[in-house]
Amino acid sequence: MRVQDLRGGPFAMPLTSPAFPHGPYRFIDREYLVITYETDMAALRAVVPQPLEVSEPIVKFEFMRMPDSTGFGDYTEAGQVIPVTLDGRPGSYVHAMFLDNHSPIAGGRELWGFPKKLGAPHLSVASDTLVGTLDYGPVRIATATMGFKHHAVAPEAVLGALAEPNYLLKVIPHVDGSLRVCELVRFHTTDVTLKGAWTGPASLELHPHALAPVADLPVRRVVSALHFVTDLTLALGTVVHDYSSSLPKE
Repeated sequence: MRVQDLRGGPFAMPLTSPAFPHGPYRFIDREYLVITYETDMAALRAVVPQPLEVSEPIVKFEFMRMPDSTGFGDYTEAGQVIPVTLDGRPGSYVHAMFLDNHSPIAGGRELWGFPKKLGAPHLSVASDTLVGTLDYGPVRIATATMGFKHHAVAPEAVLGALAEPNYLLKVIPHVDGSLRVCELVRFHTTDVTLKGAWTGPASLELHPHALAPVADLPVRRVVSALHFVTDLTLALGTVVHDYSSSLPKE
C-alpha cells in the first residue's frame, strides 16, 4: 500500500475492516430508563474535570435499549451521567458507560471519547415493572426498577434536556504509554422525535466493584424516574478544551 493511498482513506481501525462505519448515526425507538438520584458532592467533584462545574449532588443512572442504530445494530447500554454547567450553560458529563456490543464500544471511544467498557446491561418489562440491570462479568452492580407508565410526562421537559450539550473526556495514550490526547469534547443529539414519556415510583441499588466503580457515586436518595422512547441522531463532536499543553510532564 502506497503512502498516498493512506491519505483520506483510513478513518478507524482495523485499516482494512473498521470496527464501525462512517456516520451520521441514527437511532430508532431508543428506549431510556433514567433514575435521578442524590449522591455525595465531594465524590462528584473528584471525577468531573474542570472547567465543567457541579452545582448540586445529582447523578442520572441511565439504561438504554437501542434496537435499531445505524452501523451499530442492536445493543443495550447503562451508565452514569452528571449534570454540569460550562460558562453558566447547563449540560451533562458522561462519567461511565457499560454496553454489550463491540462496534459501539470502539466507535464511541475512538470518535467522541465515550467512557465505554464491556458489560451486560438489560432493560425489560417484568409484569407491572420496568427493570434495568447491569452486570460486570458475573457480578450484579446495578438494579433499577420503576412502575411501568404510571404517569405521562409533558414532552417539553424531555426535549429540553435532550437539546442540552453533553461532555466527554477523551484520553488517548501515545505508543510509549504517555499521554497524547486529553480533550474535553462536546456533542449534541439532533433530529429528535419523542414518542412518549412517563414517570412512576422508582428504586436504584448500586454495588461496589473494583473495575466498575459505579457505587463510588453512592445513592443517598432517589429524586425521580423517567421512561421515554425516542428517535434521534447522535451528532459528531467538537473539542472545547485541550488539556495536553497544561498537564504536567512526567
